[in-house]
Amino acid sequence: MATLILPGWQGSGPEHWQAHWLDLMDRTVLVRQRDWNRPDLGDWLDAAVKAIERHPNPILVGHSLGAILIAHLASRYPELPIAGALLVAPADVDNQADGLPALASFAPIPTGPFGFPAIVVGSRNDPWMPSARARILARMWEAEYVDAGRAGHINAATDLGAWPEGQRLLARLTSVARHRSLALGSGFCGGAVRKAIFPPAAAAN
Repeated sequence: MATLILPGWQGSGPEHWQAHWLDLMDRTVLVRQRDWNRPDLGDWLDAAVKAIERHPNPILVGHSLGAILIAHLASRYPELPIAGALLVAPADVDNQADGLPALASFAPIPTGPFGFPAIVVGSRNDPWMPSARARILARMWEAEYVDAGRAGHINAATDLGAWPEGQRLLARLTSVARHRSLALGSGFCGGAVRKAIFPPAAAAN
């Protein structure tokens, strides 16, 4: 099961935990975008869809705008084979796009439930999205919510290194995704399996 890394606006530099994960973890692939500084939703979706087609049933790991990209993938391409997703510090493009036109194409944020297990990690002092709104989105997406405490935007500025706690969340999500895949292969209902093993909007502190 591959892990696809989806950075946000301006990409993830060498000190970002996503960059560390690319160096440390096997079967971890960066989804490269044509222009990190001028993101276009259509272009970013196209790159992500092609990566998923090359690596079916991956775990998606999105940070900031990359997390919002996952929500658009789930909404627009429900047939895509996605095993699970970790959405870290999603960017509130609905309330940021006026001041940052580069993000406008990503608004509005889709709010429908995902068709795969997901974890949303929010921070209590994230300048890009209040934690209360991140919790609401997690509930709408039928994802688990994890409170990272006062961790800023959970990026290189937070000085997380390889972010061990995030690695543990990824390992747990991967285990859930594999369990779900086996259950679906046995003929169980996908939605029932997802909710039974991964309760929606559970709060982890």
